[in-house]
Amino acid sequence: MVGLPYDHVANPLGLVRQTFERAVAAERVDPSASSGGDWGAIDLFRDFLSDPISSPRGMVQDMLGNEFYVGAFKDGSKWRTNKFTDVASFPMAPESEQRLWERRLYYCVPVPGQNSWTLESPCSSEAVKNMYGNSGSSPQGEKRPRDVGADCMDINVDEGSPSCSKKQKEDGLPSQSLQSAWGVENKERFPTCRSHVPDFDANSLPCLVKIYDALEDELKLNEVFEFIGVLTFDSEILAHNGDPTEFPDLVQHCDSTELPSCKVPRLHCLIYRRLYALDFLQNFHITEPLPNLVRSVRDSLLGHLTAVLGNDGTAANFVLLHLLSRVHARVDSLAVGKLSLNLTGFIAESISIFGSQLNNALKTLLPFTQSIPLTMEYLNSASFAPKKDYQTNRLVPGVLQVAQGTHVTVDETLLKPGMLISTGVENARLLKYLLESQKVEYEFEYYKLEMPADVQILILSEGKSNILPADVVVPFRPSNVSSTVNISSEDLQAWRWYLATLRELPHSIEPEMQKKIEDDMVKSRQEDRSLGANDFSRWMTMSRLISASLGETNLSLEHWKMAKELERLRKERLN
Repeated sequence: MVGLPYDHVANPLGLVRQTFERAVAAERVDPSASSGGDWGAIDLFRDFLSDPISSPRGMVQDMLGNEFYVGAFKDGSKWRTNKFTDVASFPMAPESEQRLWERRLYYCVPVPGQNSWTLESPCSSEAVKNMYGNSGSSPQGEKRPRDVGADCMDINVDEGSPSCSKKQKEDGLPSQSLQSAWGVENKERFPTCRSHVPDFDANSLPCLVKIYDALEDELKLNEVFEFIGVLTFDSEILAHNGDPTEFPDLVQHCDSTELPSCKVPRLHCLIYRRLYALDFLQNFHITEPLPNLVRSVRDSLLGHLTAVLGNDGTAANFVLLHLLSRVHARVDSLAVGKLSLNLTGFIAESISIFGSQLNNALKTLLPFTQSIPLTMEYLNSASFAPKKDYQTNRLVPGVLQVAQGTHVTVDETLLKPGMLISTGVENARLLKYLLESQKVEYEFEYYKLEMPADVQILILSEGKSNILPADVVVPFRPSNVSSTVNISSEDLQAWRWYLATLRELPHSIEPEMQKKIEDDMVKSRQEDRSLGANDFSRWMTMSRLISASLGETNLSLEHWKMAKELERLRKERLN
């Protein structure tokens, strides 16, 4: 006799329980294990959700450690499970045999500085499909376009339902976001609810994500993930004050989860994966960057940046290399591959025109961008470093806690003479340390913890910045103000693909080429005794980025000469 089919959408926890009970009966799972392991339920969800779907996406802002809960218990002679839930599905008698399992807790938030184009519906332009094809996949081999319209972690709020459903997609129903469904009504429903997090903001929705059966280092701080799981809003938990006798059916949990659901919903994660820039490009994926295609897109993007920068081709070339830079290795305290850029020559008039144009262009090209207005007031009042609050056992975010791969623009033209207090001095030091070492210092009251970062930093200033010594200083020399040009969606998609793809290209130098470069360095040093290790390191980074910009993975003599020519043009301006 064939049993009833699993209902993944309306009763996901029922699916978990049924598969658990069958696995116990078949002796394929040991209830006494520390986590219970996976008994086949995850594969069923993964197969069911294999089509492109809308899923919660967020940055890991805090790691709250492990939580013990009653994962399995005996109901009479039958083993039952509480996995993927905060509340027991069946009454647990005090004398029943119970097993404590572990799960990891992560506090996730909408990605700081996430730009609106990453939230748009998947692009359906036939021109894009015809030009670049439909084949290919993300680095993880999955294509998951996103169909949402709000800057939040989108979560379906039906209690005990997956965060998004295939049935909704088939019925043509839009995925429901938590911010629209939760709203003020539920805030009034639980007026006594207190939280360790700021007041509920519909445009900035946090979520406590509970991860099962994961290795300790699979999810890291400040990385962006996509989650699919069971979301629970349990009024019992909201009213619960910590007395286990008041609600005997509550799954036992530790103090670190005391973040009320009216402010921080819980997502019991079934499936997750780390997201990269390519994953925000909707349906735009191709298998490999073909040389002719790459050069064509490079030329058009370079032309766009040149127009944005007032026909300054030299500055546009450096901005392009800057946008392709990333930390690909660390040697002692040196972050290899970074290329911070300082464009000088900005005054009040030019920053309002070209600075605005450049910022707008970056927002349309990159998934995550942040702007820091470097004023005395801001430096003296803002909190740049994330800090551990031991009263609430929470990590309080700072300005510099951003997602990996974020682009940060610092406007130093706003800085006027004034007095920096101790907070301002410390903030300036933290920003400089991030620029130089690609690390952010986290404050833990009695000590500081350095966290590695991968952040592109662009400084706009009148003269060479004394606060932020960038890797490359380029005097900005616009020759005209470009008129507004309509950019096609095809071009935008191509440029975004170009930056996301080529930034991740591997790179190598053949031994023969390395010998030629070393010989040229010796010759250059003989001709100019002022050249030092920093100059040669910058040349190498620029050469590697020029190779990447052309879709090449091996450094050639042509790329090396192109980098030296850019350096010559830059030095002419500096002189």
